[in-house]
Amino acid sequence: MSTNPSDLVREARDRGSLVVLDGALGTELEARGCDLHDPLWSARVLVDEPDVVEAVHRDYLDAGARVVTTASYQATPLAMRARDLDERSALDLVARSVRLADAARRARLEARPDAAPLLVAGSVGPYGGYLADGSEYRGDYELPHADMLAFHRSRIAALADAGADVIACETIPQLAEAKALLELVDELDVPAWFSFTLRDETHASDGTPLADIAALVDGHPNVLAVGVNCVPIERVAPALEALAARTSTPLVAYPNSGEVYDGATRTWRAAPSGGTLAARAEEWRGIGAVLVGGCCRTTPRDIAALAIAARS
Repeated sequence: MSTNPSDLVREARDRGSLVVLDGALGTELEARGCDLHDPLWSARVLVDEPDVVEAVHRDYLDAGARVVTTASYQATPLAMRARDLDERSALDLVARSVRLADAARRARLEARPDAAPLLVAGSVGPYGGYLADGSEYRGDYELPHADMLAFHRSRIAALADAGADVIACETIPQLAEAKALLELVDELDVPAWFSFTLRDETHASDGTPLADIAALVDGHPNVLAVGVNCVPIERVAPALEALAARTSTPLVAYPNSGEVYDGATRTWRAAPSGGTLAARAEEWRGIGAVLVGGCCRTTPRDIAALAIAARS
């Protein structure tokens, strides 16, 4: 089997199987004692505790993930100015996030050569993630198109140059930002998936119908998959159905554990149970999902259960 991400997704889709993604990074780092009360969030650990980042990647790969996602969600040059880092130093940290994920991959393949292929996804969070005010779940910010391109360009280029196999444009809350990111993956000619946060089951957080998002990416050669992440489990199936009705692009889904995040208070609260990743994966596959994993508050244990379900 090829390690080319496009081939991996296509082959999995042709077989009717799933490619298992990893789970939460930030909340898993917190569970291991890392302090993320910082504008850089999980990217802070790249500076101070990179060995813990690599350990989390290793645990997800050992659990059965085929894709690990870098700790670069908020690692932007603009955010790192608050830590007195110039752009070159900031981009070096972005590259470090890829090297840590790759080191975990190499360790897994050394121990289990039959685990191949394994991919590294370079995480690109939205401008709302930089604002750190919960707006990636509302989409209520505006930035001129040229400024949005400038905000994202250097990080995507640094991830690709450092060896990320695919760019994860994730937690996107609005159509305008998606258009800018799509322009950049074209400009830099890198494969990417696009995953959105939701206002409800059929609309992105800014109110854009998912049908319009599906139309934006449909048939696009650099888009491996489109879908949702960092959303409640019970919203995944209706959202995937709305996307599948308008695009033949493979789908991606990696929801939260079932809890709901309050961006204003930065706390989690319980929500009606939508089941588990493992229990819902077959349903999502039937709708068209090929890439499935977990987002906030999911753990290596959740991914291990998902991997077992995917194999069966």
